[in-house]
Amino acid sequence: MQGTIVVAIGGALGSVLRYWFAIWLAPVSKDLPWGTIVVNIIGSFAIAFFGAMTMASSRFEVPEIWRIAFMVGICGGFTTFSSFSVQTFELLRLGMPGRALMNVGISLFVCLAATALGYVVGQAISKV
Repeated sequence: MQGTIVVAIGGALGSVLRYWFAIWLAPVSKDLPWGTIVVNIIGSFAIAFFGAMTMASSRFEVPEIWRIAFMVGICGGFTTFSSFSVQTFELLRLGMPGRALMNVGISLFVCLAATALGYVVGQAISKV
């Protein structure tokens, strides 16, 4: 039950943060959904960074419940694959396949790069 509660609280926090990013980036999101792209990049980095820093083999010992709260709750609520999908579909529906492809490419490759970077940086810091 404790895990469910921390995931719910973290998910609420992550969702509010995502909403704020969407509002903040709305002025520059006319051509592409930059709010979603940015939160997915940040979230991809953050989940890998925190996960790498708090692995059982790292020097930063964090109770598993805090890993669950951050990685499943906050990052899960913050990142938005469902929003990404519907926004990409909307770009296609509006006859903008180039922008849809840009959205997919940026989201996929930059988020994967952010995940790898988060892991490497987290591992490096946890061994200092």
